Amino acid sequence: MSISHAPPKVPAPDISDSTDTAPRSPELEPLVPSSTRRTRVPRWLRRTSGPLLLLLVWQLLSSTTVLTPDVLASPGKIAQVGRDLVADGSLPGAMGVSLQRVAVGLLFGVVVGVGLALVSGLFRIGEDLVDASVQMLRTVPFVGLIPLFIIWFGIGEAPKVAIITLGVSFPLYLNVYAGIRGVDSQLVEAGESLGLNRWGLVRHVVLPGALPGAMTGLRYSLGIAWLALVFAEQINADAGIGFLMVQARDFLRTDVIVVCLIVYSLLGLLADFVVRSLERLLLQWRPTFTGR
Repeated sequence: MSISHAPPKVPAPDISDSTDTAPRSPELEPLVPSSTRRTRVPRWLRRTSGPLLLLLVWQLLSSTTVLTPDVLASPGKIAQVGRDLVADGSLPGAMGVSLQRVAVGLLFGVVVGVGLALVSGLFRIGEDLVDASVQMLRTVPFVGLIPLFIIWFGIGEAPKVAIITLGVSFPLYLNVYAGIRGVDSQLVEAGESLGLNRWGLVRHVVLPGALPGAMTGLRYSLGIAWLALVFAEQINADAGIGFLMVQARDFLRTDVIVVCLIVYSLLGLLADFVVRSLERLLLQWRPTFTGR
């Protein structure tokens, strides 16, 4: 007697469940770089929080008589004095005179500083003739040259403009010179391989490469220009913001002195804003790190 074994039956796959067991592709979410994420607090509010906090502390110290009026007037008193100086026209007139001095001194300083940097940076013989003398002169405090300028140019506008010009020239020279000598040599070789002559290399490779350094030097120079103006307007001045400060010093008016210092700082901040805007316009081709 033989026994036959039937093969085991294999259950048929359930077609209705096949779609549920199929692997699903994960949903992709766009990645946002952390550098482009914006905080909820506006940036202008964060930038003004520091000065506002300082102003609040100043007002608090004045209200509690920690700062007496003969030492430093309160912010309210400073604002009132500033309005009075604007109303009688003395402050706008002084600002106009000071701005004119800074503009003329800055113009001469840019011509001298950039011109010497081009001669020294583009030509080796120019470097041999110019750089050593400039490096020696820049170590001399320009404020110490005021007596010589008075002897040479008198007590008019010339010594005031000369001291601003001298203070502006050296930062521009150093930064433009460093910018020219910091241009990548591979870029110069690439320009030569493309058939650029010497002037073409200077125009299309060297000067654009030195432009960031030149803008940095201009920002430094503007800061020094206002510093030099403070000293320059102490030279027998009969107009300008420094003249108002000298008069206030003679009459022990600390409120007027503080108003003049605030005007100096605001003018310097405005000048720096103009240069930074110009820098963003001229250096659009150069991506930079903007902070995180």
